[in-house]
Amino acid sequence: MRLRRYPGCAMIDECYAEGVASRGEPDSYWVSKTLHPVLAISAKDDAWLESMAQSLSAVYLHLVFSTKDRHPYLGHRETREEMHAFLGGISRQLDCPPIIVGGVEDHVHLLARQARTISQADWVKELKRASSLWIKDRDPSLKRFAWQAGYGAFSVSVSNLETVAEYVDRQEEHHRKSTFQEELRILLKKHRMEWDERYVWD
Repeated sequence: MRLRRYPGCAMIDECYAEGVASRGEPDSYWVSKTLHPVLAISAKDDAWLESMAQSLSAVYLHLVFSTKDRHPYLGHRETREEMHAFLGGISRQLDCPPIIVGGVEDHVHLLARQARTISQADWVKELKRASSLWIKDRDPSLKRFAWQAGYGAFSVSVSNLETVAEYVDRQEEHHRKSTFQEELRILLKKHRMEWDERYVWD
């Protein structure tokens, strides 16, 4: 199956290589080296690499998290689209290639293939850390910006990738009728997950 390219993701592939880097933004935005070390492999290692046993993984996740207290920090379309592109770039740097990033003013959705080399918790932590630093520097008026502490992550089968991607692509349309909280409750029920209303929104 070949997923079509979604309009909201036009910047993802170039986010780091051309977007962020060309603006000369601080190194503090870049992926933590402790999570994603740079490996220098010489030509002499090629034969050794070819002889290595392969560990293959095709795990897709639909990640959802909101801004702190569902504040509409991403209400400006340009800011929102740049945030989606930045998150996609971070995810790619962590070897979790994004299929689509979307959302509205108070939360984001990210559909991506999970890497074998980083845990789910570290992936989400790094997405939030780097994007928070970036947006505060990009726009001083957002110096109070923060993501919620928690998140929702839902497995997606290969056969359902197109459906989920289209759902993320239609977020603005979807949220004309429902809130983030209503949406997350539906996702949690669909995946038969239990939650505590006192803490799930933190």
